Amino acid sequence: MKLSIERAALLKAVSQAQSVVERRNTIPILANVLIEAEGDTASFRATDLDIEVVDKCAAQVERAGATTVSAVTLHEIVRKLPDGALVSLADDGTSGRLEVNAGRSSFSLATLPREDFPVMTTTEYSANFSAPAKVLRRLFDKSKFAISTEETRYYLNGVYMHVADGEEGRALRCVATDGHRLARVDAPLPQGAENMPGVIVPRKTVGEMRKLLDDDDMSIAVSVSETKVRFATPDITLTSKVIDGTFPDYTRVIPTGNTRRMEVDAAEFAKAVDLVATVSSERSRAVKLALDEDRLVLSVNAPDSGAGEAELAVAYGDERLEIGFNAKYLLEIASQVDRENAVFLFNSSGDPTLMREGNDTSAVYVVMPMRV
Repeated sequence: MKLSIERAALLKAVSQAQSVVERRNTIPILANVLIEAEGDTASFRATDLDIEVVDKCAAQVERAGATTVSAVTLHEIVRKLPDGALVSLADDGTSGRLEVNAGRSSFSLATLPREDFPVMTTTEYSANFSAPAKVLRRLFDKSKFAISTEETRYYLNGVYMHVADGEEGRALRCVATDGHRLARVDAPLPQGAENMPGVIVPRKTVGEMRKLLDDDDMSIAVSVSETKVRFATPDITLTSKVIDGTFPDYTRVIPTGNTRRMEVDAAEFAKAVDLVATVSSERSRAVKLALDEDRLVLSVNAPDSGAGEAELAVAYGDERLEIGFNAKYLLEIASQVDRENAVFLFNSSGDPTLMREGNDTSAVYVVMPMRV
């Protein structure tokens, strides 16, 4: 195999590959990226056996072939090469080495045979559809903060992507929860997604997929089966196993009877929460909200470190209410608001609170209160 490739294109492909590779693995081949050169393209494939990413880019291929080399080492070398460099990769198939040359720099890297590299089995996908990158980005960005990190509740360690009945008809919906807070985000159902099985997309996959979604004009091809999900652009294909488990019935925890309504400037609210939480002990970080006619007092009382409070003007016309929340959860939910105003709907100090952005019901958040 022998090929030449622009540094920028190579860096993009190898950085996507090396981020999938697990740093601590007991199978040496899984630390490697599979490089395949043919025609006028080179493809870079990496896997951790749960996720597989393939990145294709244009290359001048002198001799077709394939080999595998350490993804992290190759990435570090390419990252440190000067901008605009032309990188040549050559492997004669017998020496067990990949020669990497750029300008006056040259490296010789150990390789492993391509036959040892595990390729993810292909699956028949029951639903294939395409969606704009910015739609998928919104669905996953606004829900991923609520993914649980508790390994024992593995079925909560991802985003549940499924078809649901939304406020404005059938919707593609993403839900995540850790039992303390919940995010539910809807988008119009793309054509071809009607029969999609509901799948739990793992946290790591959500992170890797996010890198495909930066170009607003890009359309992403999505394929879903009971066991796998695939996201593809013309250059990058990301295939992942889904979490084998049943996502709980989240509709039961979304309150419908909360009538006490508070509207507040989302940015001001987030700043005030952050400010008063500064004095609270890291362990609980409880912030008390005291609501009265058109005013909100946020306060923290931490016996070991001090107390603090901040007052905000809000739109609120119900009876007085005091309720406590974990400051971190409040901040994460407030940071999801793209519009100016956040609307909070309360019931009582012991019941879950609902939050949404202005009058937009396509994104709904639930947060459980704390005793303060």
